[in-house]
Amino acid sequence: MTTRAALILLLASLSACTVGPNYAGPPSVASDAATRGTFVRASDAALTPAPGPARWWEALGDTTLTALVDDALARSPTIDQAQARIREARAQLTQRRSAQLPGVSANGTYLRAEVPGVDLGGDESGGGSGGSTSLAFYNAGLNASWEVDLFGGARRGVEQSERTIEARFADLADAQVSLAAQVAQGYVSLRDVQARIRLNARSTALQERQVALTRQRYAAGTASALDVERLQTALSNTQAQAVPLGSQRDEYLNQLAVLTGRTPGALDATLGTVVPVPLPPANVPIGDPASLIANRPDVRSAERQLAASTAAIGVNRAKQLPGIRFLGLLGLGGTSPGDIFDLGNLTALAAPSLSWSFLDFGRAAAATRVSEAQRDQAEAKYKQAVLTALQDAETSLSRFGNLRLQLASLIRAQQSAARAVALNDQRVRAGTSTTIDQLDIERQRLSAEIAVAQATARLTNSYVAVQNALGLGWTVPPAS
Repeated sequence: MTTRAALILLLASLSACTVGPNYAGPPSVASDAATRGTFVRASDAALTPAPGPARWWEALGDTTLTALVDDALARSPTIDQAQARIREARAQLTQRRSAQLPGVSANGTYLRAEVPGVDLGGDESGGGSGGSTSLAFYNAGLNASWEVDLFGGARRGVEQSERTIEARFADLADAQVSLAAQVAQGYVSLRDVQARIRLNARSTALQERQVALTRQRYAAGTASALDVERLQTALSNTQAQAVPLGSQRDEYLNQLAVLTGRTPGALDATLGTVVPVPLPPANVPIGDPASLIANRPDVRSAERQLAASTAAIGVNRAKQLPGIRFLGLLGLGGTSPGDIFDLGNLTALAAPSLSWSFLDFGRAAAATRVSEAQRDQAEAKYKQAVLTALQDAETSLSRFGNLRLQLASLIRAQQSAARAVALNDQRVRAGTSTTIDQLDIERQRLSAEIAVAQATARLTNSYVAVQNALGLGWTVPPAS
C-alpha cells in the first residue's frame, strides 16, 4: 500500500468518529400519569378520552369566531416572528452543511513596487547603487481549502441545527395554540360584556320605574322617604356599573383587532352587533396524559432543544482535538499582463496542515463543560415543561367541570325566578300584590339572568382554557 493510500484510509477511518454523547431521547417524566391513561380531574361526564380536534374553536358553532381565529393565524405578527425564526434556523443549517465542503475562491493580483538603492537597468552614467528598480507582478488563480471533519464536530453542528429547526417549528405551533386561545377568550369576553351592557340597561329601566312609583306613593303618604332613598341608591349603583362596561367592551375590541393584525377600532363595525356567548359542545374530547406530553408544542420544543444541546457537547469536544486542513493554490502570473494567459507560468501548491491547541489553559475544556451544563439545564427545562403541562391540563379540567355544575345551579335559580314572576303577576291581577312588588321580583329574575350570562361566559372561557392546556390549535407543518 502506498503512503498516499494509507493516508487516505487513515483520514477516512478518523472522519467516521463522532465525539460527544448520542441523544437517547428525553428523560422519563410523570410516567405514572402517562401509564394511567386518564386525567385525574376529568370526572365531568362531558369530558371524553377521544383525541381533541386541532380546530377546536369550530365546535363552538360561531362563524364570526372561526373567521377571527383564521384571520389571526394568517395575519398576526406573532406568527410572522415564529416563521422568521424558522427561516433563520434553516439558514444556519445551510451554513453548517456548507462548512463541511471544500471552499474555492478566485483572485486576481496586480503588484507594483519601487525598490530604492538597487539599479538593475545597467545605467552607464555611473548611477551605481543610488538608483532604483520598478517591479510589476500580475497573477490570477484559484485558492481552495478544506478542513477534514476528523472527530465529527461539524456533523454534530449539523445535528444541532436540525434539532433547532424542529424546536422552532414547535415554537410556531405553540404560538398558534396561544393565539387561537387569546382570540377565542377575547371574543367570548366581548360578547359577555355586550350582554351585560344590555342587561344593565334593562335593570336600570326597571329600577327607574320602581323609584318613580315609590315617589308617587311617598307623595300620597303610603311610602316613606327611606323607601325612596333606598331604591334611588340601588338605581345609582346600577347606573355606575354601566360605566366600566363600556371601557371593557372597547378594550376587547382593540385586543381582537391587534390579534388579527389590524389597528384598534378596525373591528368595531364587524363586532358591534350583539350576539349570545357561544356554548361549549356537549362532549369535549381531551385525549390522555401520554398524548398531551407527546403533542403539546411547548413540551415538544423543550425536548428538541434538549436534543440540540446534547449535540452541542460534541461540537465543543471536537475543538479540543487535532484538526487537519488542506490548502491549495493554482495560479498563472508573471511580470507582464500576458503572463496570466501563458500555461508555462502555471503555479500549483498543495499544503496540508495540522493544528492542535493542546495548550489553551483549559479554554476548550471549559467550553465543553459549559455545553454540558446547558444540556443539563435543557433537561431540567423539559421536565418542568412536562409537569407544567400536566398541571395546566388538570387545573383547567377541574375548573371546567365545576363551572358546568355552577351554571346548572344558576339556570335552576333563573327558572325559579321566572316562575316567581309569573305567580306574582297573578297576585297583582287579583289585587293582592302591588306593581312595585312585581317590579322587585322582576329585578330579581333579571339578576338571575345576569348571573347565568356571566357563568356561561366563564364556562366557555374555561373550555378555551382546556384546549389551550391540551396544546390544541396548531397544524402540521409542511415537509421540510
